[in-house]
Amino acid sequence: MLKVGIVGASGYTGTELIRILVRYPKVEIKLVTANQLSGQEASSVYPSLKGFFDGKYETYDPDRVKEECDVVFLGLPHQESMAVVKELAPAGIKIVDLSADFRFDDRAMYEKTYGVVHLCPELLEDAVYGLPEINREMIKGSKIVANPGCYPTAALLGLYPAASAGLIDGGVVIDAKSGVSGAGRKLTLESHFSTVADGISPYAVSGHRHGPEIKQELTKLAGDVGMVFVPHLVPMNRGILCTMYVKIGRNVNEESIRGLYRDAYSKEHFVQLLESGTYPRTKALQGWNGCHVAVELKDGETLVIMTAIDNLVKGASGQAVQNMNLMCGFPEEKALAGPGLFP
Repeated sequence: MLKVGIVGASGYTGTELIRILVRYPKVEIKLVTANQLSGQEASSVYPSLKGFFDGKYETYDPDRVKEECDVVFLGLPHQESMAVVKELAPAGIKIVDLSADFRFDDRAMYEKTYGVVHLCPELLEDAVYGLPEINREMIKGSKIVANPGCYPTAALLGLYPAASAGLIDGGVVIDAKSGVSGAGRKLTLESHFSTVADGISPYAVSGHRHGPEIKQELTKLAGDVGMVFVPHLVPMNRGILCTMYVKIGRNVNEESIRGLYRDAYSKEHFVQLLESGTYPRTKALQGWNGCHVAVELKDGETLVIMTAIDNLVKGASGQAVQNMNLMCGFPEEKALAGPGLFP
């Protein structure tokens, strides 16, 4: 049995991790921590867990984690997470961090984007950016995996084949829309029901934190290309839809582009290229660790790339389990197979 801990387990991503891992026959959840809810049963906070996981939240104790866990998922806010990694990494525990603390190669860019000082920059070189479809071999055997953000996952999976083929020399515009759960469990005025319901609105137009993350990984694939990223909040619980526009600088047709995407994703468990003329729907991905991709060439010069994911699964906790499977040598799809929920 693989002994697993979830540090920061009371948020949406921590709860989604529990939902996935309780179905995993080779995994034992040894502990779940949430300092403010210590002593409460997780199922009293999230009734959906009743009968499946009736463990109690505990106060974080690094010595106990080191003693009892083989793998630890961190569902903590940025800056809090890096402090825990600094404590646990020397013990050789495999760590999947769902915060942004280890996603950036450049310490200065991280500190500029998140406005905090990095507490253990010496560990940045040890961390692998955990997008399996691109970095699979690096993830295998790694000890620290930085689970990507939800918007970067949806955007990069759509852009990867085109970027790798050199088709994004003209830059890219990323129009992204997310459900409310992407804002987390803590209530704010902007995520209040009466604010969100029956409407759609852009936010963080001048600079969303996921923008530099997307830019970093896109640069690795396509060089320093121009990028515009605008997120929107839509009145749904789960899901991300990205529509991306790329000016094509060479003479290519839609079928050749579709060939690039087929070659890139034909053997992937969790990325599916849709039939021509069929477009992604967030509803079709709910509860599944997958990404639907569609491509269409307009007027022979603008490539439209469309992707959809469940932001809490492929955009967070499901991808974290996918990374754990790779790190531990398990089948990549273990505990993650099966269709999404519809309707």
